[in-house]
Amino acid sequence: MNKAFIKETEGIDDSEEDTGVDLLPSSSKNYITPGGYTRLMDEFLWLMNKERPQMTATVSWAAGNGDRSENGDYIYGKKRLREIDRRIRFLTKRLDMAEVVNPATLREDETQIFFGATVTYSNLAGEEKTVSIVGVDEVDTTRGYISWISPMARALIKAEEGDTVTLRAPGGVEELEVLAVKYQLIPMDPFQSIISR
Repeated sequence: MNKAFIKETEGIDDSEEDTGVDLLPSSSKNYITPGGYTRLMDEFLWLMNKERPQMTATVSWAAGNGDRSENGDYIYGKKRLREIDRRIRFLTKRLDMAEVVNPATLREDETQIFFGATVTYSNLAGEEKTVSIVGVDEVDTTRGYISWISPMARALIKAEEGDTVTLRAPGGVEELEVLAVKYQLIPMDPFQSIISR
């Protein structure tokens, strides 16, 4: 068959487009901190205003160089444009569903755990750890940021200082004692493009 009649997206698995959107429980909002929302918005604006126009210009230039079937710049550029467009669609859905919750505006005397709480707990071995409950797009285990839909967060939510909760995780069952609950600004690293890294 002549390549002119083959759909450019043929062979691309459309189920990959929304990877991650289904991580949220059905009919729920995408809870996110102000820092996480800003980071997603910065990435969206960078893709729309900088990376996509640059890649479109590269593809246009490469298309003018003749035979597209053996033109590496054209083939790579079209592939990269599809990746950019997929990410833009993903970010658009995430930002549309976003429910920004600022933990710093909650009462300082709040001792019950909800979204945005920074919780210090200890296990039966006496090891203390601190986690912050954030949105699914903000998870950073190296900083102790856990998703509000994770098993750990689900065990902690609605507990108060001094409570003992049961964590049922794939690794087994564990008892945790809540030592402290704070509501404070949760810092997020700003968005950095792959090019600027």
